[in-house]
Amino acid sequence: MIVTRTSMTAWLCGNHTTWGRLAAMGRGEEVTKRREVALANLLAAAIKTFAEHGFHGSSIKDVARAAGVSPAAIYLYADSKEELLYLISRDGHQEAVRVVEAAVAGGGSVLERTRRAVHDLVLHHVRFHTMSRVVNYELAALSREHSEEIVALRRQLNDAFKHLVDDGITGGDFEPPDRRMAVTGLMSLAVDTARWYHPGLGPSYAPEIIADSYAEMAVRMLTGTAVPAVPAMSGGAPYA
Repeated sequence: MIVTRTSMTAWLCGNHTTWGRLAAMGRGEEVTKRREVALANLLAAAIKTFAEHGFHGSSIKDVARAAGVSPAAIYLYADSKEELLYLISRDGHQEAVRVVEAAVAGGGSVLERTRRAVHDLVLHHVRFHTMSRVVNYELAALSREHSEEIVALRRQLNDAFKHLVDDGITGGDFEPPDRRMAVTGLMSLAVDTARWYHPGLGPSYAPEIIADSYAEMAVRMLTGTAVPAVPAMSGGAPYA
């Protein structure tokens, strides 16, 4: 599955977080299907623009140009460029939380639940790699209030993997050298795919293949045999 501007717009249309926000502001009756599609198109354009030029390197005019609207039209949906980033970040993080919670709720052994959670989160980040880059690498540009909300969502993701690792350790299935580092490693496996993935890598790096491989590596990382430390090539401290 290749995520295009059109499919990104469709996904944003299906994410009702933003529409709920508008309704909460007293605009619920005004939110017609046309408005929903227009807002989704605007956010998709902001994602593309921020990914290509960086948040600080982009302007409201750049986003408007990419969306095919006037700069004034943007202010019907967001008060600032920062609020566009916030809406993208919130929707993206909430979807990531939903993906992981659904994977864990699928049941099975802790090995199966962990494998499924990593697989599905990696697949999400690969399929929506452009959005994921913006969501994960432009956090510093958010206001303090918005940043705190996004951090809380990231904490939910972290807690989901923490519970999996703890369950695995308690049941004797996992033997990581460090529990906290194991949780960080699982999260990093998924998030970092958005940094290097692009559709031009070819069939060997198809999204499902990447997700399957990463899920298998995650389980092996948690259940594998320890190896002795060896000297670092730089001559510094040994690494395991």
